[in-house]
Amino acid sequence: MNSPILSQIGGVFIPVSDIERSKEWYCRLLGLPTHDEILFGHMFVIPETSPAIVLDSRIYTSECVLNTPLFHLNTEDIDAAYDFVRQSGAEVLTDIEHDHWFNFKDPDGNVLMVCRS
Repeated sequence: MNSPILSQIGGVFIPVSDIERSKEWYCRLLGLPTHDEILFGHMFVIPETSPAIVLDSRIYTSECVLNTPLFHLNTEDIDAAYDFVRQSGAEVLTDIEHDHWFNFKDPDGNVLMVCRS
């Protein structure tokens, strides 16, 4: 049977406690503009991300903080990315592992990963 569901991820939701702060933090991390509007008073779709990264303060509770990365962000220069994240003040959880990836936390404690592409 053919499924009407596409084998694509349209978006990834990240629970955040403060939508304005998270919007600024993620856009600064990714070097993106922050002029896009917050939707419905609680949601921000980070521009130029695919699949879409959606920050949502309505779904935030301390219990739903992501303790393991649900996705990774790509980089062509893992060392520069690691230094950039450290200098941003984010809590870095790992060193660069296998010359390929590292984990760190966003301001709400969600664990994120950067991988060399």
